[in-house]
Formats: sequence, C-alpha cells, structure tokens
Amino acid sequence: MPNEPKHIVTSFEADLKKLRDMIATMGGLVERAVADATTALLEHNPDLATRVIEQDPQINAEQHAVEQFAVRLLALRQPVADDLREVIQALKVVTDLERIGDYAANIAKRSIVINQVASTFALSGLGQMALLVQQNLKSSIDTVGEASPEKAIAVWRADQAVDDLYNTIFRELITYMMEDARNITACTHLLFIAKNLERIGDHTTNVAELTYYAITGESLPDFRPKGDTTSNYMHNLNG
Repeated sequence: MPNEPKHIVTSFEADLKKLRDMIATMGGLVERAVADATTALLEHNPDLATRVIEQDPQINAEQHAVEQFAVRLLALRQPVADDLREVIQALKVVTDLERIGDYAANIAKRSIVINQVASTFALSGLGQMALLVQQNLKSSIDTVGEASPEKAIAVWRADQAVDDLYNTIFRELITYMMEDARNITACTHLLFIAKNLERIGDHTTNVAELTYYAITGESLPDFRPKGDTTSNYMHNLNG
C-alpha cells in the first residue's frame, strides 16, 4: 500500500494475517468433516456420521464470519493490487469450502442409510478416492496460508487422478446394478457418495486456482485435467 503511513500498513498486514487465520480455521473444520464422513462410511459408524451432520452449521458460521471480515476490509482499507486479490480470493475460497462441507454432510447422511441396507460391496475404491481427495484438500488449504504457486499447480493437476478413480467406481457400480436389481438401492447411494467426493475434488481445485491467481496475478489455463467421462458412458449404455 504505497504512500500509506507505516502504522496503517502494519495494521492492514495484521488484518490480512487474521483473514488467513480465519480461512485456516474454516479449512480445518472442513478437512475434519470430510475425514470423519469418510471414516463413518468405511467403518459403518452412524454416530460419527451424525456428528458430521450436526457440525455443518459451524462451518457455515465460519464462512459468514470470513465474509463479514473481508467485506469490512474492502470498505475500510480499500486495498489495491496484490492485497485486493487476496481479499477477493478469501471471499471466493470460503464459498468453495462451504460447499465441500455440504458434500461431507451429504456423504455422512448417505452412509447412515447404507448402514441400514444389506450391502456386500467392497468400499476400498471409495476409500482410496476419499484419501486422495483429503490429501489434495489439505494441500490446497495449506497453499492459501503458504502462498505457494507451485503447490497450487500440483493440486490443480492432481484432480485428474480423482476423476480417474471416480470413473472406475462409477462403472463398477453401474455393472452391479445391471447384474442384479437388488443392488440398485445400495449402489445408488454409493454412486452419489462417489459423485460427492468428485465434486469435493473440483472445489478443492477451485481453491488452488484462486490461490494461484491471488499470488501471481495470472490465471491457470481455462482447460484443466478433467477426466469425468461418466456422461459419455451413460450415453453409450442408452445408445
């Protein structure tokens, strides 16, 4: 912030640090929600799933707090250039984080239903996909605090692997449903869970893209590695 008195600049830097800390707090809650929702599914733990659902309003409250603080910074500090990008980034990042929290709650809800349905399907594929999604999510949130464009690019590229796993799981579940109609209920819920994980991956990538722009002032390419081919698969089945 050129030409500003030193104490004003220092105060604004403290505000930006507080903003980053608030995002880190919200990010930590979201990371825990995704991890717990996954554990609830894989370990058939309805109590843990219920806790994930009950904690979703706290994530929403954190989003509102960040938004209010960021809007206050825009109004009172009138930041420009790099500082402006960081504040705008914060407003957009918390929207993605809130959506990830919603998907985690949805996974938890469906895991409770699946526990009540007789199902013999191995969940190892979903577990592998969830682990990769969690790793990318942690890296993406860390990138916000570390301001690392290299890590942001790594997360952006890693979404391809998430999509590849999703495509594999999708095809397997569709096959089970076609082989035996009694599989349809359980497989439908598992399909939605897989899609929720895939969407968490997309929002994680959005956070990385926003962070990269805030740091560098440049956008990553419009086209990013995107391997969800399930719409083509369904078209072929119908054709």
